[in-house]
Amino acid sequence: MTDTTTSGGANSGTANSGTANSGGANSDGAGLSVALPAFAVPAFAVSEFAVSEFASSDFVFATLQYESGDWDSAPLVPANLIDTLARYTTLKVAPSGVVVAASSEALLRHPFAYMTGHLPVRFTEAERRNLRAWIDRGGFLFVDDHNHDVDGMFHKTCTEELSRALGPLVQLPNEHALYRAFFEFKDGPPTTSHELNGWGDNLVHRHLFGILRGERVAVLYSNKDYSSEWGYHPDNKRFQSVDNTRFAVNVVTYALTR
Repeated sequence: MTDTTTSGGANSGTANSGTANSGGANSDGAGLSVALPAFAVPAFAVSEFAVSEFASSDFVFATLQYESGDWDSAPLVPANLIDTLARYTTLKVAPSGVVVAASSEALLRHPFAYMTGHLPVRFTEAERRNLRAWIDRGGFLFVDDHNHDVDGMFHKTCTEELSRALGPLVQLPNEHALYRAFFEFKDGPPTTSHELNGWGDNLVHRHLFGILRGERVAVLYSNKDYSSEWGYHPDNKRFQSVDNTRFAVNVVTYALTR
């Protein structure tokens, strides 16, 4: 797995903040909303999921718990992203997230899960088997390296485990539909302050990676450390000129509509 990167540092670039797409809102996203299905299951997966169970349910933000490593390293992210989804979309969002074990059948009740950490990742066989079943039935996993370090143990071991359990990671082009799923990010994944300030591997990662099921991205993998970028109380958004969590709306929108 290789990436096109540039050296970090405070003057190496500017963040790609994203603009509202053709949904009709103004450029700062104010008032922008979209109705999303609670669980959009791909056609091949309809027989596997009890779709009616989710049709009238709220979207519940799920954090993936795995037996190795520090799965709970970004405890502020779920509440912040729940707030973001409520601000910009008309999606019915549960006010609190849940923690779901990678080996649990409860994972099959969630269309989306978020995974992060700093430490080495080694899935158990039960975790691999359950993750594979979930992904093949339409689940979407967003994985973010909390170290922002391609030489770090999370990146090295997590990418190995994901590839072993779910298939090869491929570089996503910056013209991918993900970057137009809600807001438009013309330059691909938005840059984080940790990249620009030389944190971690001192690289600006220009691309994200994915594991595909057909043309659908089923696993989205990031080296950019959105887990640190988004790890603050939602009330602190008022201090930002541009809300740096808006890319999360694209990720969830893509997950629920593909």
